[in-house]
Amino acid sequence: MNPVEPGLPMTVPAKGLPARVRIHEVGARDGLQNERATVPTAVKAEFVRRLAGTGLTTIEATSFVHPGWVPQLADAEDLYRAVAGLPVALPVLVPNERGLERALALGARRVAVFASATESFARANLNRTVGGALAMFEPVVARAKREDVHVRGYLSMCFGDPWEGAVPVPRVVEVCRALLDMGCDELSLGDTIGVATPGHVTALLTALADAGVPVSALGVHFHDTYGQALSNTLAALQRGVTTVDASAGGLGGCPYAKSATGNLATEDLVWMLRGLGIDTGVDLGRLVATSVWMAAHLGRPSPSRTVRALSHQEQ
Repeated sequence: MNPVEPGLPMTVPAKGLPARVRIHEVGARDGLQNERATVPTAVKAEFVRRLAGTGLTTIEATSFVHPGWVPQLADAEDLYRAVAGLPVALPVLVPNERGLERALALGARRVAVFASATESFARANLNRTVGGALAMFEPVVARAKREDVHVRGYLSMCFGDPWEGAVPVPRVVEVCRALLDMGCDELSLGDTIGVATPGHVTALLTALADAGVPVSALGVHFHDTYGQALSNTLAALQRGVTTVDASAGGLGGCPYAKSATGNLATEDLVWMLRGLGIDTGVDLGRLVATSVWMAAHLGRPSPSRTVRALSHQEQ
């Protein structure tokens, strides 16, 4: 049974917003990578299958990192083989040339590299300087483009850093420009610790446009640490962004930034976009059911307000 109340939310469009938004679903990778207890590969694969059944068209499957970095993702090969036949885009993260080789060997056609706008996070996450990380990615991106593989560039700490504090907008623009010049097809602007506010989002997107970065190449990735993820998303939509990262059930955080709490919940995003009359192609009822199913496997309720409201989970 579809848990969504008929006619709700009422559709009231707002001027200046896109007609359609592509949701880049990160629950199966970013959402699960922080789980302390190992999630069985079969459960992860079923999660991806159920997400694909909701109408999501882009589902980030896993990351080909060294298992010592993120033990939860040590089953990357087995998981990718289990879901590779699904009729959706299945991007994977590749931190280096070895990760790319592993992904290409399995037929992956969409990969992502993950950079940082700050030196502190670059050292914590990649054990390199910002410049050193970019240098490491150059041959990865070049090889991917030779293989006609789509490359996404994640950029963390675009709005604030737990060690350095505020991050200057020009620094973020500089690294974004470097990733695009390197050959990345798309960038995801990460609010890794959830400190962004709408004015800051607007200022960064304006600065990127002034630097010649096309808004069509940008996605946004907000964490809800301070309850700002939806308002920040709306600010991005008002500036023309049409790709939004979200995690089913609000799963996830960041293993290298302990102050980071969950990602923007896909259900909360879909609820807002539905009310604005923005098409996502996602069946909200099926999505809620999928997150309730995964929450049962994880042994705790979903943090998503929409999941709780529509599934009548205890608050």
